[in-house]
Amino acid sequence: MTLPLRWLILAIISSALLLIVIDMTVLYTALPTLTRELNGSPSQKLWIVNIYALIAAGLLLGMGTLGDRLGHKRLFIGGLAVFGVFSLVAAFSPTASVLIGARGFLAVGAAMMMPATLAIVRITFSDPREQAMAFGVWASVASGGAAFGPVVGGLLLEHFWWGSVFLINVPIVLVALVVGVLLIPNPPADTQKRWDWLGSLQVMIGLISLAYAIKELGKRAPAYNGMLVALVLGALFLWLFVRRQRRAAQPMLDLSLFSTAGFRNAVIAAVVSAAALIGMELVFSQRLQLVLGLSPLEAALFILPLPLGSFVSGPLAGYYLPRLGHQRMLFWTLLLSSAAMLAYLLLYTAPAYLQLISLGALGFTIGAALTASSSTIMLSVPADKAGMAASIEEVSFELGGAVGVTLAGSLLSAIYAYAAGVAIPTWLTRDPVAFDSLDDALVVAETLAPEGRAMLIAFARSAFDAGFVLVLAASAALLLVAALLVKLSKPSAPVQP
Repeated sequence: MTLPLRWLILAIISSALLLIVIDMTVLYTALPTLTRELNGSPSQKLWIVNIYALIAAGLLLGMGTLGDRLGHKRLFIGGLAVFGVFSLVAAFSPTASVLIGARGFLAVGAAMMMPATLAIVRITFSDPREQAMAFGVWASVASGGAAFGPVVGGLLLEHFWWGSVFLINVPIVLVALVVGVLLIPNPPADTQKRWDWLGSLQVMIGLISLAYAIKELGKRAPAYNGMLVALVLGALFLWLFVRRQRRAAQPMLDLSLFSTAGFRNAVIAAVVSAAALIGMELVFSQRLQLVLGLSPLEAALFILPLPLGSFVSGPLAGYYLPRLGHQRMLFWTLLLSSAAMLAYLLLYTAPAYLQLISLGALGFTIGAALTASSSTIMLSVPADKAGMAASIEEVSFELGGAVGVTLAGSLLSAIYAYAAGVAIPTWLTRDPVAFDSLDDALVVAETLAPEGRAMLIAFARSAFDAGFVLVLAASAALLLVAALLVKLSKPSAPVQP
């Protein structure tokens, strides 16, 4: 395959991947607006964000096997079509419930495409150095795109209604469909491979149930019975999934891969990096608008150093990865990501230029960590398991995003509820929703006299900041623990592609 054509195919794949990962975070700056427009409850607000990553993570393993069976190009093109149709549905959703449903089908389209993107990259690039660079570009788009989502949302909301954050997908999908059909290679499919639809259903139910339990725990008054039922249900379905994979002649998840230290470390790094980045960005984008009072556009511009840092670091990390080694690169990028997260925690009230520098450093280091983890996962397995490895890499990123949103959102809600309960006097307001979230407290404040309004807003913003600080501290600690796990493990011998 000629050099320009290889990189053009990578550009097509990257454009589709960019849509997928932007949709994971594009609602962060749009969330306050669409919650108000659709009259969404706090629970619906969290599910609007979270349902996308959870369903995608649940389907990805099965879709990787299905791609091996049907052909990765066919699944990629089909996923693009599904994604385009339900982008239209999401854009014109009349209620929060319809939007949650549309986001679920968007996740189905994303799950069809994502394993195919890495599989097509591996098929297209055979030279090891070009392959490392291509994986670097892929990871750069994945991490930078996730960080770029709130920027896109802010820019669109400055001029259009909230549905434009989904409508913008449609023309890009149409172009990618036409060019993809014409240019993407179509290697023969392996019709002997079986698609385990039951295993996909088991893991999806398990993940969503566990996320619900975590979300419920973060409420001010958790429904402990429902939380325990969800926890047991999630653990049961994940246990059934693991048992099914161990007994299957052709498992969609070969658990023996995790016995290799390099592969296991890379999966941990991908999950933790995605969780830290996306969880931090969720609370950060809300703080910019609800605490600092920035407009969606101003918030988007303030976030810009995060995706720019990630876009720059991906190809650089891919270039230096063969020289430094996978384990060394994983350790240092995770350690520096933890330091960068801690630096922003110390500087979040500092002058803007210092905050922007630390945000750029955070985007750069986490982007490099995701590049190192993606390449390590793909190159730690034999070539005949490349599709499975691609699915695991994608699950790691999507699951990390889902865990990040769930933990950050739940932790923020729990700390806000506690701090607001301590700080807000009962004589100021007895409306219980003021203790649920900052945006609800701001709505309640509009019903008060000017002096009471100012007091309630100040108390609520202070309570939000308490949760914000704890989310950043927890993210930095997770990154540090992941770095130490990589450092203490024995290096694995590389597997040649």
